[in-house]
Formats: sequence, structure tokens, C-alpha cells
Amino acid sequence: MNGGLNIFKLVSEASLPVQGVMLLLLVFSFLSWVIIIRKYSQLKTAHDNAETFEDRFWSGADLAALFREVGNRDGQHGIENVFEAGFREFARQRQRRVTDANRVIEGSERAMRVAGTREIGKLEQNLEFLANVGSISPYVGLFGTVWGIMGAFQGLGEMKDVTISVVAPHISEALIATAMGLFAAIPAVWAYNRYANKVERIASRYEVFQEEFSSVLQRQIHTDEAA
Repeated sequence: MNGGLNIFKLVSEASLPVQGVMLLLLVFSFLSWVIIIRKYSQLKTAHDNAETFEDRFWSGADLAALFREVGNRDGQHGIENVFEAGFREFARQRQRRVTDANRVIEGSERAMRVAGTREIGKLEQNLEFLANVGSISPYVGLFGTVWGIMGAFQGLGEMKDVTISVVAPHISEALIATAMGLFAAIPAVWAYNRYANKVERIASRYEVFQEEFSSVLQRQIHTDEAA
């Protein structure tokens, strides 16, 4: 009596094109999981960094002291770079004795937008790969299935007596390609949707911070002028 389904045997006995499809899907799946794990760590770091920095920012710390603290720290990223870019441009404009407050604020906002876009670009990196794997893997698996079934029926046509016990192994090895396509696609689609949503929330948080920081800088200008 035969045992259960032997996937490794079916894969090893599949035709070369079907084996190539399975290998490609296995590579897709491996790369997807590498990106999923790394992106989870990257997004968590960005979120925790934003939480910590905003607590420090709104604690009433001196902006110049906070700027020096961020600049002297190794490996600053995320919202810290947005703050640093905005305050650096603000300080540069003030050192040049620019009297137009709107021009100073616009320069700072422009610097923060550039820095924020750069940081969001880092968070979005490789998400497109997950989306592509999620969309094409089922079709790649289906191609392997169709090819396998074509080969199976071609071989079965040369047999005189065909029973279910003869047909089943050939159909099973073809359907494994579809299963592997879904195995690669489902985690990639889930991760892409989840991470894209997180990146969108972080981007909104950066935009809100930029607006609030601009208001703080405006008040700083008015305070300096009054003094």
C-alpha cells in the first residue's frame, strides 16, 4: 500500500520546464521572506524613532540643543533627518540675515519635504517587488501546471490502459506548481498591503510634524524679532 503524498518525489520526477517554474517560485518566495523580515524591522524602527523623537521634541527642549544632539548622533534617520534638514536650513537663512520670514519658512519647509520624501523612499524600497511577486506568482505556477498537464496527457496517449492510479501522479505533479505559486504569492500580497499601509501612516506623520515644526519656527522668528 502506498503512503501519503510524496511531494519531493513528484518534484524530482516532473519535467524540466515544470522544475524550472518551481525553482523560480522558490526563489521568489525566499526573496519575499527576506524582504518581509527586513521591512518589518525597518518600519518598526521608523515608528519607534518617531515616537521617541516627538516626545523629546515636545518636551520643551531647546531647538538648537536638540539639533546638535541629533547631528552628533550616529545613524540618525527617519523623522530626525526631517527635523535636522528643516532646522539646518532655518539656521542657514538666519545666519545670512534673511529678513523675510516667509522666505525663511519656505526654505525650511522645502528642505523638510525633500528629507521626508527621501526617508519615505527608503521605507518603500522593495515593496514593489512584493507586489510583483504577489501578482505574477500564481500565473507562473499556472504556466507550470498547464505545461505539466500537457506533458502528462501526451504521455498517457501512448498508453493502452489508463486508470486513475496512472493519471493521478501526473496531475498531482502538475498541480504542485500552482500550489507553489500560491505559496509565494499569498505572503507577498499580505505583506505588501500591510507594509504599504504602515508606510502611508508614517508619511502622514512626517507631514504633520513638518507643519507643526513650521509653526514652531514661525513663532521662533517672531520671538527673535520682538527681542
